[in-house]
Amino acid sequence: MGQCPRVDSSFNDSLFGAPPDESPADLAAALSQPAVPGHFDELRGAVFDDSATEDAELAPYWSRFFEQLGTEGFRDLNRRTEQLQRQVRDNGVTYNVYADSGGPQRPWSLDLFPLIVPPASWQRIEAGVLQRMRLLEDVMADVYGAQELLAGNLLPPALVQGHPGYLRAMHGVKPAGGTYLHIGAFDLARGPDGNWWVVSQRTQAPSGLGYLLENRLIISRLFPDAFRDLKVQRLASTYRALLESLKWQCPGVGGEPRIVLLTPGPYNETYFEHAYLARYLGLTLVEGNDLTVRDEKLYLKTLKGLQRVHGVLKRLDDEFLDPLELRADSTLGVPGLLQAIRAGNVLVANAPGSGFLESTAVLGFLPAISRELTGHELLLPSLPTWWCGERAAMEAVLPQIGSSVIKSTYGAPGAGAVLGRSLGRRGLDEWAGRIVRDPDEYTVQAYMPLSQMPTWGGQYGRSHRIVPHSLMLRVIAVSDGPGSWRVLPGGLTRIASGEREIASMQRGGSSADTWVITEGEVDTTSLLHHEHPSAQTGHRARAVTSRAAENLFWLGRYTERTENTARLARLALEALNGEDQDCEPLLAWVSELSALNALVLPAVPPATQSTRVFERSLIASLADVETSTSVGFNLGALVGAASAVRERLSKEQWNIIVAAEQEFMQGCERAADEGDFSSVEALRVLEALSGRTAAMTGAQTDRMTRDDGWRLLSTGRHLERLAFLAQALSYSFSTGAIHEEAGFEAVVALFDSTITFHAHYQQRHDIPALIDLLVLDRDNPRSLGWVAQTLRGRIAKLTGSAANEIPEIANSIPDPAAWSFDALCARDEDGEHVALLQLLQQCVSGAYELSDDLGSRYFTHSDTRRTVGA
Repeated sequence: MGQCPRVDSSFNDSLFGAPPDESPADLAAALSQPAVPGHFDELRGAVFDDSATEDAELAPYWSRFFEQLGTEGFRDLNRRTEQLQRQVRDNGVTYNVYADSGGPQRPWSLDLFPLIVPPASWQRIEAGVLQRMRLLEDVMADVYGAQELLAGNLLPPALVQGHPGYLRAMHGVKPAGGTYLHIGAFDLARGPDGNWWVVSQRTQAPSGLGYLLENRLIISRLFPDAFRDLKVQRLASTYRALLESLKWQCPGVGGEPRIVLLTPGPYNETYFEHAYLARYLGLTLVEGNDLTVRDEKLYLKTLKGLQRVHGVLKRLDDEFLDPLELRADSTLGVPGLLQAIRAGNVLVANAPGSGFLESTAVLGFLPAISRELTGHELLLPSLPTWWCGERAAMEAVLPQIGSSVIKSTYGAPGAGAVLGRSLGRRGLDEWAGRIVRDPDEYTVQAYMPLSQMPTWGGQYGRSHRIVPHSLMLRVIAVSDGPGSWRVLPGGLTRIASGEREIASMQRGGSSADTWVITEGEVDTTSLLHHEHPSAQTGHRARAVTSRAAENLFWLGRYTERTENTARLARLALEALNGEDQDCEPLLAWVSELSALNALVLPAVPPATQSTRVFERSLIASLADVETSTSVGFNLGALVGAASAVRERLSKEQWNIIVAAEQEFMQGCERAADEGDFSSVEALRVLEALSGRTAAMTGAQTDRMTRDDGWRLLSTGRHLERLAFLAQALSYSFSTGAIHEEAGFEAVVALFDSTITFHAHYQQRHDIPALIDLLVLDRDNPRSLGWVAQTLRGRIAKLTGSAANEIPEIANSIPDPAAWSFDALCARDEDGEHVALLQLLQQCVSGAYELSDDLGSRYFTHSDTRRTVGA
């Protein structure tokens, strides 16, 4: 094949950036580099080699794709790329790398062009995947049953019973519903011959179902005309089939079964997908400590007590499921879960014990197993694979390792894979020695050049900007009933970075949407709406787990703490740099409050002794998250609490939280750059953060369902507000700041009531006016009376108390109805406002007491015996 023509600069003068007789497809061919020789070129539907002479024409479906780019053509692709990246960022799509767990969450990487799979190619994939899914189900039934495959040596016992993924505790156990594998994922590669080959398979907790949905939503909106014209098959009906299948097979259900999605938690690399899937399917997202086993049944710990769980869609590898029988050092699982499964009282998808199927070595034995069990050859072949635990296989493959891939037999699929072609002679000798010394541990798989798909490289001009990259396609099959599966018409395409031959997100790769073209009718089920009535009911009635409730409670607390400490830091810096910086009572007040709220370290001298040292220390501590619980610490804790309940937050709400932390940390770096502590920059950063926290509280108030979880969030926020403002007001009396004009104004400002105060009282600076607005006014959301009244009302609603009845747990909060203006304004013979100071102390201690009582009642359930729901 000849070289693709270079792009002339005159192309920029036409409709598509090409001369009038140049079609978008011709321009695409001109702009694209061909695949590396020896690799199948997805764009052209052919393999390239040095002797190829045919014209560089695009495959018909790619020509149709480029014909639908619109009037701006290729000149619009950079804008669409920016729109794609913005959508990923706005949607909060992340993929966390374990080695990077201490750093910020990494945005999901998605390429602009989809992988397009024509009907004939997809039909072969679909048939082959369904056949393999049925075969793996039969293997599971045999291995955990009669074990005839092991007895007949069709599957070596060492690959099964010697694999850590084989669970002896599950032998002889028939799973609830009768299905072992509800979800299976197969990683496919297209070879130079144009055929698809199986490289690996995932059965424990396959990932991809959530990410490929997000990819589809983004890319289909960027190319709506091409998506419609190519008749790309939709995905939603397959998800519905999976959910309905799980419901049908759940045991012991009188009504609607409760199914949960079990996640390892926010630190897992694919946590975004877990939260996304739970929301899309209408499932409760849970961690291991949300669940408990009683009488061999599984229960969810909720604010209303224990509620029966009938099904678990797990995103947790088997070894972590039950610390009583598997890994005792794991806190991710549920003690007693395996016994509940053995008793047939809970469906778990997939059934525990399928980990041995993920060994690359098993692929080499499946063709013979298929012939034995079904009498048919596999429709979708695996790459040639040799398990070195068989002496003949080891001796045959050792001379070939330089042109093969060396993999761990018992490790995760693909983990630590070594390309023989990347090794020198010494490296090959070392690996051969390892294999000979410990042959069972290694499996060798044939190397195959991966097919390459087009990716958009950016602004085009005189150089080619469509760049080929190697890919692997993950295809997922799901159960749609007992003994029946369907293949999701699409998949998760993973693209290798640069010139690498391993397509892995962990190794810096990217992803692409996968468009399966259909010759029949396109399923029009919407991805955005789940129309099944039972699913809608599940959304409305979803339980609030104790863990989610506790994180919502602390989300509210840390939101308020962040807002309060940011406002206090601003007030302190303004006092230190304003015209009242010589007012010692004011400086004493901000010093004591700053120390109390960890804005400065304990050893820092107060501002009354050294304003410059105090100011520098305050600015330096703003972003400190290790030695101080200053603003940065509170903001980080807020992000952590929000991460744990991400499935309950809108994407706008999540984006505000993430942006607030990023902007604040970057701003604090500027404020303390090279030891030059800038109060001007610090004030600017704090002001911006105050705007962000105001947006957070607005979203919490107006964008969240007002269930018991929300009530606890609101309670946490107002509990913090009550304690903080009461302490601040109390300290203003003990330091004398309240009796100074500057101090009086500072107190009103800290209560965020300056405008209201001056509107009511003009320039008055007397204590009765302050008590009226900041303590007693129940129309002012920053007054102690309003906060206390709101707190008591939230708790009454939370506990289900009758109208006008306040539960005992709320009695620690003083009742504003009993507060007397005259009593609070009265002074003793020493001029002290004794009643007021006592009330302030009651507010502080009552807030902390309420926090403890809520924790023991709703989070640890240590104060009362909880009910058990059927």
